[in-house]
Amino acid sequence: MEKKELSPLARQLLGHANVMPMFTQKEFDRELAHAKAEIMAFAIDAARQAVAMENEACARLADEAEQHELAMAIRQRLSGRPH
Repeated sequence: MEKKELSPLARQLLGHANVMPMFTQKEFDRELAHAKAEIMAFAIDAARQAVAMENEACARLADEAEQHELAMAIRQRLSGRPH
């Protein structure tokens, strides 16, 4: 059987022995699931922090606003319109 040399593209994609590790589909799936879990944990934490910041901002508006302006200030804040 004749041994053929790998094309440059095949060498680039497959790598060389001990240069680019190859993974099984199971290993890849496991690592991908782990990465997705880390991303989701970060996203959930960021969302919680954003809600807490918004709650604090609304509380500051309530402290600073006069009673008759409170509803308008909160509505403007929640709609994203500048006040």
